[in-house]
Amino acid sequence: MNSRERTEEIEELTLHPKAALARKSRGRLIKEIECDVRTCYQRDRDRIVHSKAFRRLKHKTQVFLAPEGDHYRTRLTHVLEVSQIARTIARALRLNEDLVEAISLGHDLGHTPFGHAGESVLRELNPKGFRHYQQSLRVVDCLEKNGKGLNLTEEVRDGILKHSKGKGQIINDKEMPITLEGIVVRVADIVAYVNHDLDDAMRAGLLTQDTLPQDVIATIGSDYSRRIDAMVRDVIDNTIKSDYQFVGPSNQMQSMIYTLRDFLYERVYENRAIIQEFQKARSLLKEIYCYYRENIALLLEGYAYGCADDPDTIVTDFVSGMTDRFALATYERLFMPHQWKIV
Repeated sequence: MNSRERTEEIEELTLHPKAALARKSRGRLIKEIECDVRTCYQRDRDRIVHSKAFRRLKHKTQVFLAPEGDHYRTRLTHVLEVSQIARTIARALRLNEDLVEAISLGHDLGHTPFGHAGESVLRELNPKGFRHYQQSLRVVDCLEKNGKGLNLTEEVRDGILKHSKGKGQIINDKEMPITLEGIVVRVADIVAYVNHDLDDAMRAGLLTQDTLPQDVIATIGSDYSRRIDAMVRDVIDNTIKSDYQFVGPSNQMQSMIYTLRDFLYERVYENRAIIQEFQKARSLLKEIYCYYRENIALLLEGYAYGCADDPDTIVTDFVSGMTDRFALATYERLFMPHQWKIV
């Protein structure tokens, strides 16, 4: 028995009956020889961490565009916080932490530069539309490794595709992940962002403690760590109470999470100062998109053939993969005049 087989045996002995076992994975799109050391979900996690798309997350906006402060969240720190919260919940529920971690770290690989401002631009310009969760799956299936993709397991791919809820319900009957681990990541995602976006908004001076929804704060805590702790405990307790028929927060906690989310939309995401910067970002990305759409030959040399053959998809893949600073540098190179250098 090798290390992987011992790990799989431990999973079967210790995890909850409804947990996703690595040994019973639905498998990969392309069959592979199993690793002697790592389970299939551990291999997926490692492939994601070592991918180029994952490294680019460190320079992609969460809420504040290209922040000068060192302590503001980026898309990379967001997925790390989601992973930490999801793993805490999964361990308490005896679900598969490796699967949870892989989905968490991969769920935002397809996010655009400049956050949701970039997503809205691509949704507007691409005739097929754009959704970052679909692009995240496209990244791991097609774009990474020069068009070969990462060949992840079905459970991880499903969790990545179905992690997003937009402004919809955390738990609904449509488009839910096929594993409880995928649902845990879906829940952890909103728990992470409603708390760390509040924290960043307060750091930026957009909010103060007195302006937060006081009924929610009085119930679940006035500081960042207490709110997360209250939400995580509620998810764990409520899931166990339902005998795993419902993985998620109680009705009361859902209401508080939605209150914080709606508050963020009103006071932060749709704040005039932030919207003004987002409009600049939208204009910048729109010009880049249109330029390359009209000069598609400039992208073909470095593009992974086989991933797409229509110009809009090729340009969308290129633009959505940009970091904030690469987008700014590209715009400057394409559209800003430069001093003439005398040789």
